[in-house]
Amino acid sequence: MILIPAYNEEASISYVVEEIRQSYPRTPVLVVNDCSADSTAYRAAKSGARVLNLPWHLGLGGALQAGYRLAFERGFEYVVRLDGDGQHDPRFVPDLLQPLTVSGAQMAIGSRFTSGGEGNTSVIRSAGIGLFRALLRPILGRPVHDPTSGFVAVNREALEVFSKSFPLEYPEIEALVVLKRRAFQFVEVPVAMRARRGGRSTITPLKSIYYILHVLIGVLVNILIFDRRKWR
Repeated sequence: MILIPAYNEEASISYVVEEIRQSYPRTPVLVVNDCSADSTAYRAAKSGARVLNLPWHLGLGGALQAGYRLAFERGFEYVVRLDGDGQHDPRFVPDLLQPLTVSGAQMAIGSRFTSGGEGNTSVIRSAGIGLFRALLRPILGRPVHDPTSGFVAVNREALEVFSKSFPLEYPEIEALVVLKRRAFQFVEVPVAMRARRGGRSTITPLKSIYYILHVLIGVLVNILIFDRRKWR
């Protein structure tokens, strides 16, 4: 299944869903509409996606957990998450799924940086990614090049974990710590990112700073909880 969390993405969601359906006509596409105030849900459904309408705005993490839970309950073995703004190219979906079937990893991350590039990111976000790389390396025991990527595939083991508990706000980095606590593995797969198809990102420069601080606190809390449980 392909999972698309969406909040006020009416400018791009039709294009995203139609592009996926043209490439993978037999693959179910689920758009989790996070209580959008625009026509996101209508356009997604008209383009052929199944739409899960949330009654309240839960944020990215809440929308993803709702989608993961539905996918797990419906018995899906693999779920690929793409964003609703058109930045993620569905041509790379098979590249993300392939290592999950042969490597034993539970998650595959689409990375802009594994080939040495620096991607199309702002100065603040680039600084944040560098900070998160440094923070996560000793925690994960290995480098992760693109810790904020939202282009991700998971297998059923990770799906079960995420259906029960998932970081609610800016979840990508904390999700890696959750996987580490479970002794799960991840791989990074080279992908190319595109410009946003339409609309505006909700991550402003001020929110980028808040994002960095919020994630740092979340990671530290996860580590403390893990250490306490480990020594009981």
